[in-house]
Amino acid sequence: MKKKSKTDTKQRILDTSIELFNKNGIQNVTSRHIATEMGISYGNLDYHFKNKEVLLLAIYKQMRDEMSESYISADPTMGSFEQIHHLLLHLESFQYKFRFFNLDVLEISRSYPKINRLLKYTFRIRKQQMSDMFKKAIEDGFFEKSTEDNIGQLLLSIRIIITFWLSQEELLSDTKFKKKNSGMSRHIWQLLIPYMTEKGHLSYDNI
Repeated sequence: MKKKSKTDTKQRILDTSIELFNKNGIQNVTSRHIATEMGISYGNLDYHFKNKEVLLLAIYKQMRDEMSESYISADPTMGSFEQIHHLLLHLESFQYKFRFFNLDVLEISRSYPKINRLLKYTFRIRKQQMSDMFKKAIEDGFFEKSTEDNIGQLLLSIRIIITFWLSQEELLSDTKFKKKNSGMSRHIWQLLIPYMTEKGHLSYDNI
């Protein structure tokens, strides 16, 4: 029987942690809960992740890696408008996959300084990447040229929706997270429709 590698064990810990955090909330899950769920010793888990901050930092780095490709399209056939559409769809499924983090982002940021710093750094990068994406779509004629004057406010509104979408869903919905696609991307598009050119409206209708 093949012995599991350290890498396999670390990824299993991350996967199990995400599952338990999503199910029970970050404050209600300890390292011992994770170890018990996996059927390993607490010492084994502690060997890989000595505390919750280290564990959460590893999860957040995985989250960043998973989202990066959607911010920088590697597909040369994907146009600028389609890239925005792809990004918003990915963000919506991503929110659901790591919903514990988005629901508890303020508590995580306050409790864990290293994650707080990485969050702020990542937000700055994502803001610039999304700004570049929209500027390319304006250049390609999908949005009115005047949209460029409002990019800062639009990006702030989009960031607020992304950050707090699941919180309002949990508070207002009777069907807690039964649907992975709950309308976040459509809501963001509603912000963008007034800025679209005729070409943009045609592309939006197609998607």
